Order: sequence, then C-alpha cells, then structure tokens
Amino acid sequence: MKSAYELAMERLEKSSGPTKKLDDEDKAKIAEIEKIAESKIAEVRLAYTEKVRAAESIEERNHLLAEQNDKVKAIEERRDQDKEAIWANS
Repeated sequence: MKSAYELAMERLEKSSGPTKKLDDEDKAKIAEIEKIAESKIAEVRLAYTEKVRAAESIEERNHLLAEQNDKVKAIEERRDQDKEAIWANS
C-alpha cells in the first residue's frame, strides 16, 4: 500500500511532469550551502545583539534591527539562489 506522500508525488508528476532527483553530490552541495548560510545568519545576529542592547533610543534600536533583518534577508536570498541553481542543473 502506498503512503499519502507517494500518492501525492504521483499526482504531482502527472500534472507537472517527472520530478527531478538530486544525486549525492548535489545533496552535499545543498547541505553545505545551508550550513554556511546558517553560520552567516548567526554571525549577523551575534554582531547586532550587543549593538541593539547599547542603543540609546528606540529609533536607533529599530534602525539596527532593520539593518540586521536586511542582512539576514540578503543571506537567505543568496542561499535560495544558490540552491535553485543546483536544482536547475540537476
């Protein structure tokens, strides 16, 4: 008996065509991309933690948090682009 996941994948393949499968090398590349992105995000958050604590006004604090969020978002976007490139080439 097939699982719900297997049935859903079959329906997806019928409507969208065959799904791509990654080889072990591509999986390792994606895992490395994730690992690097997570560490960069952690570095950004650590760097801003002390700055936010030392902020003298709410406006300064909000500005620093916005900067932090922008940097994290840029890292996440780059991570997603790199992963999409691997998927596109598989």
